Amino acid sequence: MNKHTKITLACIGLLGLASCTKAFIPDDAATTNPINRTIKYNADVKQIMTNSCITCHSGPAPSANLDLTTYTNVKNAALNRNLLERMNDATAPMPQSGLLRLSTRQIMDKWKADGYLEN
Repeated sequence: MNKHTKITLACIGLLGLASCTKAFIPDDAATTNPINRTIKYNADVKQIMTNSCITCHSGPAPSANLDLTTYTNVKNAALNRNLLERMNDATAPMPQSGLLRLSTRQIMDKWKADGYLEN
């Protein structure tokens, strides 16, 4: 393989990598029905926090000094600390491992729309 071919292949490879983005949001909407019920913290949101957030955001020294183990703390984080925006942010998602399923994020968005109800 000559020098020009190697350079061409290297450029194509770099272009391929440069075109990759984390901004891809998986669309599982085909399997998600609109939420037609009222979403409440104890029945819906608490389990999401337990399964996806409190590993880092609990205990005596929670990450970002953000404890997500109680209704009051989660509601406050949603109102004042951009919790929902970070959960929907494809470039800097929370959890850091990647975006939660669309259906899960829709529950959180519906909780907001319903007024952050507890029970």
